[in-house]
Amino acid sequence: MSIDEDVRKAVLRYSDTLYKICIVILCNEQDVQDAIQDTFCRYMEKKPVFRDEQHEKAWLIRVAVNISRDMIRFRLRHPKVSIDELENSLAAPEQKETLKELLELPVKQKMVVYLHYVEGYQIKEIADILGITEGAVKMRLRRGREQMRLSLKEV
Repeated sequence: MSIDEDVRKAVLRYSDTLYKICIVILCNEQDVQDAIQDTFCRYMEKKPVFRDEQHEKAWLIRVAVNISRDMIRFRLRHPKVSIDELENSLAAPEQKETLKELLELPVKQKMVVYLHYVEGYQIKEIADILGITEGAVKMRLRRGREQMRLSLKEV
């Protein structure tokens, strides 16, 4: 049997079990999906040889639990800041709507708009920082301004 066939069978056989274990640990659907995916990726990378199905199941459970614990440790070390908290700490009341619109831009546009208007970098400096052309910076700035202008008009 090929490794691809082994992985396919393991996914069909153990996904539900791994899901139940990970949801109890992580309490978050997206993190659970990531943990299960990482577990099967490790299965494919390591290509372990098992004595029997119970050994395979135990290995997958151990890996899923370890990945889940690592995710929890990461969350504790790198706490997230909610957009509301960010708005309250960074913006004056009159700037909150603009900041909210900035945070909703696509990442490429958000970075360029932030670096230019908030940090005060020039187009050439932004191009050097991000490793893109000056033309790309100008285009992202234009699209970002345009999208923010449209969003602010709707409000």
